[in-house]
Amino acid sequence: MTHRQKAKAVRRDREIHEWLTAARDADLPVITSAAVLVEVIHPKINDAALKWTLSRLSVEPVTQTVAQSAAALLRAAGLHGHKCAIDAMLCATALQHPGKVTILTSDVEDIGLLTAEHQRLSAEQV
Repeated sequence: MTHRQKAKAVRRDREIHEWLTAARDADLPVITSAAVLVEVIHPKINDAALKWTLSRLSVEPVTQTVAQSAAALLRAAGLHGHKCAIDAMLCATALQHPGKVTILTSDVEDIGLLTAEHQRLSAEQV
């Protein structure tokens, strides 16, 4: 999940809630990068809603391997880390998981550029 989707989830957005419920019902993991938390958490956030949302996710750490993979994705896409670093870390996190992976995002363009060479990853607009 990108930061916008996690923020929507914290606000109990119906579409995101349906995605989380469907994934849970299908016993599919829902993951995000720890880097995404930096964009989501702010002083006015509803802590209870944040805790509920995080209980539905697996938050993966940003390791050196993930960071190097993210940098390679940025380079391959011709993007700069200043603008797209967190998206790249999310995509690199997704690449660590086997099989087809869907990335929920409001920015399908950048995610699409970052994952263009990885057909098993897809971006879904939410």
